[in-house]
Amino acid sequence: MRRLRGWLLVALALWGGAGSCSSIGPVAGVATVSLTTPNAGGDGAILFSVSGPQALTSVTAGPGLRVFAQPLSTVTRFAVTGTLTNGAVVTIGVADTRHLDQYTATVQAVAAPDYQLRSPAGYSLTVSP
Repeated sequence: MRRLRGWLLVALALWGGAGSCSSIGPVAGVATVSLTTPNAGGDGAILFSVSGPQALTSVTAGPGLRVFAQPLSTVTRFAVTGTLTNGAVVTIGVADTRHLDQYTATVQAVAAPDYQLRSPAGYSLTVSP
């Protein structure tokens, strides 16, 4: 009986410890979408999309910028206005930061401050922690 009680205690300890393992389940958090532009300070708006394995949970504009978004999903289009420079344009909420490498951002259109369209050549976006 004593041996059975000992094994029962070991099994309960192992089962209870598994519930506290931090590597199980999603790890929600945020990521930054950053712009590289050949016209730093000379752009007034950008239209882009972010796609990933799960729907985005939030979006916040970078400092001095305004963001407009479709309902957040696995593919979401954004328009950001303001003086665009190299660096963060938005911060996005993701359901699992362990899969950030599966999120991509794609430039669709860029405009000068007077809203004249520019060629998107030379512009790029990155998603990073």
